[in-house]
Amino acid sequence: MSEKTSRNRRIRKKLHLDEWAILGFEFSCNLAEASEQEYESFFNTFADVVIEQHLYITLNDESETLEGFVTSADRYGNATEEDKSAIESFLSGQSIVSDVKVGTLVDAMYGI
Repeated sequence: MSEKTSRNRRIRKKLHLDEWAILGFEFSCNLAEASEQEYESFFNTFADVVIEQHLYITLNDESETLEGFVTSADRYGNATEEDKSAIESFLSGQSIVSDVKVGTLVDAMYGI
């Protein structure tokens, strides 16, 4: 039973396995209390960074904590170490953000 299952290329693609795996990473940070204008400016600039890096991001916003998962916007693309650095440096440079944590690259389909 410990033998690795052999799948053809088409099935691996449909299941996002092996060479078709999609890599992404998690991040989290705390948001300080700020004015609505500061929040709007932060999220607009954050959206610009995400678009510039050609990424998709899902957010889980729980008042003071902002958590998300980042993947590439390219079909079958992967998030990279450069993408992690861009997100981390952006978040770390914001005055309303503290306690920034960026995870390692993981398989977005099976590694979360």
